[in-house]
Amino acid sequence: MSTAAHLEQATPETAKKLGLLPEEFEKIKQILGRVPNYNELSIFSVMWSEHCSYKNSIKLLKTLPRKGKQLLVEAGEENAGLIDLGDGLACAFKIESHNHPSALEPYQGAATGVGGIHRDIFTMGARPICSLNSLRFGDLKDDKTKHLLKEVVKGIGNYGNCFGVATVGGEVYFDKSYQTNPLVNAMSVGIVKVGETVSATAYGAGNPVYIVGSSTGKDGIHGAAFASKEIKDDSAKDLPAVQVGDPFQQKQLLEATLEAIKTGAIVGMQDMGAAGIVCSTSEMSAKGKSGMKIHLDKAPTRQEGMKPAEILLSESQERMLIVAKKGMEKELEAVFQKWDLHCSVIGEVTNGGILEYYMNNELVAKIPAESLVLGGGAPVYDREQKEPAYFAENKKFDIESIQEPDNLKKVAEFLSQQLNIASKKWIYEQYDSMVGIANTSTNNPSDATVLRLQESNKYLAVTVDCNARYVWADPLTGSQIAVAEAARNIICSGAEPSAITNCLNFGNPYTPEVFWQFANTIKGMSKACEALGTPVTGGNVSFYNQSPEGGAVMPTPVIGMIGIIEDKETAMSLNFKSSGDKIYIIGEMKNDISSSEYLTGYHEVSNSPAPYFDLETEVKVQKAVKELIAEQVIASAHDISEGGLFINLLESAIAGKKGFEIESDTDIRKDAFLFGESQSIVVVSVKQSKENEFINILTQHDVEFSNIGIVTSAMVYIDKERWGVASAFQDLYENALEKALQE
Repeated sequence: MSTAAHLEQATPETAKKLGLLPEEFEKIKQILGRVPNYNELSIFSVMWSEHCSYKNSIKLLKTLPRKGKQLLVEAGEENAGLIDLGDGLACAFKIESHNHPSALEPYQGAATGVGGIHRDIFTMGARPICSLNSLRFGDLKDDKTKHLLKEVVKGIGNYGNCFGVATVGGEVYFDKSYQTNPLVNAMSVGIVKVGETVSATAYGAGNPVYIVGSSTGKDGIHGAAFASKEIKDDSAKDLPAVQVGDPFQQKQLLEATLEAIKTGAIVGMQDMGAAGIVCSTSEMSAKGKSGMKIHLDKAPTRQEGMKPAEILLSESQERMLIVAKKGMEKELEAVFQKWDLHCSVIGEVTNGGILEYYMNNELVAKIPAESLVLGGGAPVYDREQKEPAYFAENKKFDIESIQEPDNLKKVAEFLSQQLNIASKKWIYEQYDSMVGIANTSTNNPSDATVLRLQESNKYLAVTVDCNARYVWADPLTGSQIAVAEAARNIICSGAEPSAITNCLNFGNPYTPEVFWQFANTIKGMSKACEALGTPVTGGNVSFYNQSPEGGAVMPTPVIGMIGIIEDKETAMSLNFKSSGDKIYIIGEMKNDISSSEYLTGYHEVSNSPAPYFDLETEVKVQKAVKELIAEQVIASAHDISEGGLFINLLESAIAGKKGFEIESDTDIRKDAFLFGESQSIVVVSVKQSKENEFINILTQHDVEFSNIGIVTSAMVYIDKERWGVASAFQDLYENALEKALQE
């Protein structure tokens, strides 16, 4: 299409090809007071895509709790959440998806997902100190799944290791629903001094607008629109040239950006992620209630003859938009010149709120900034909801329909090798958890990753969590469990939960059953966040994660949570410390195997409810465990999750090179006691000298607790039956993933 054709009036057929609805095309004509040209229609198609506008989710997202005593900005105000750590420090953190690119180009899709989320952090002025990830794949017996896993892990590891930011934690799950559409969610955490952050805003008529970093190429054009479609057999044909990440250039950009902030020359700054120049110019202008005049031909490009729409919508990596203070151009340019990075003036800030884009002095697009952004002129919809048929089937499940196996040791061996339970050692050994000298992981075995803060005596705890099967079984309950598990992991590491970021991965929002899942997930998440005091700082919604042959992925609302450890002496680990220590369960075990790996994996029963969950009990258990850790009464703490009590004990034994001897509760089926995934349960070890103090604290908190056994030197005994040494189970647990990849 020639440049002249880009200036011709667009048609409804063109709008349809770009993914716009007929009513949206009419609304665009009303906003502009005329028929848009191709460039303008392309801009609206990307900015009004679900990926950028959240048009199908924003009404529900606004119901999430967004206020908290530690929050320095509310959700949506900046590129990432920001909480006050005390000691003059703040923590910026956010999680986002890069699912569709990773499905078709797994290495670059994952790598650029990591690069993009880090830029969201350092454009605020924070230095990234670590990253985490949440990954979902299909059947690992399939060669394509093996390829996807290996390439995604390599992309994450190579980018993070070369960029110099540690990858310190995450989770990996396998389920057939992710066969075509894997999920790749990346989280970044950064530290900044309070008052030294930079806002993504533009104001001050005449202030110059710079594009800094890499050149602009044809990669990722219409990538945001691509992320707002289902993956089909021929999706590779629609895939824009996937962005190619350069971690070494990003390292230069990081250092240059943080140095440039110190010059005082920057008014506002934003990463060029989805929709590139269009997104940055529109969002910054709308926030500052200003406009911009942009000359696209002044942007450094990789290819000759790039069309206006290509420059506008390119998602080339390692680029940012900066609005500088007029008169301080030399100070800003000197920094980027020092770091050998492009720093080109492409326009200026204007009054009136209008974006004008020029190519060789010819006006190629003119749009009100406010009309493009979230909460502005972008459309907002209420989608139809319908309870899925499977939900009623799940409720019919009866534990008595499942015959208890005669040999539970064999069940334990089976579960130790289940890929959703077994060690992810093969993966995390490819990540550098200690790279970067500023702040490092303690690498102590704990339910959440614990990080030292260089400029404070405090520690930071970070985690990502979601059991998607629970959410599929019952979105209202399962989403509460996802938040509660994240908070439980933070608590068990010795920290106080502060706030969350979320990555909400769902199928097509136009499917009533999918939107029912989404709506109930938001309700459950809100309820849990309010009860646990963890407001939502922002995040990402990723719809259209489905395929024609496989349907929608299981609803997967990944929770990224931050917590603060005020005193490093109260940091807690999960490993058993000494033989003879008493093992206690805090919380009430249930006669429940619903949605457990035991039920779905061993018995191959897929329809059951979410595990029983009571939010009030969860809050009480977490408060009790928090005090036990603060008073240094317990030696270890580890919550029950996938695999139930046996896997919980095995993980603590492996980490401490110990064993355990326990007796089951005769009021509960033995398989449910050992392998059921009862919620609101924390297993702790206690030195006998601390036992009375331990009992007194729990009695004051009015929570259920029971002594189930002791830590041994190496052997595992269940109800006085010798199951062998813990290291035998360890071999199964630690080698299962690598073995599956080699088969």
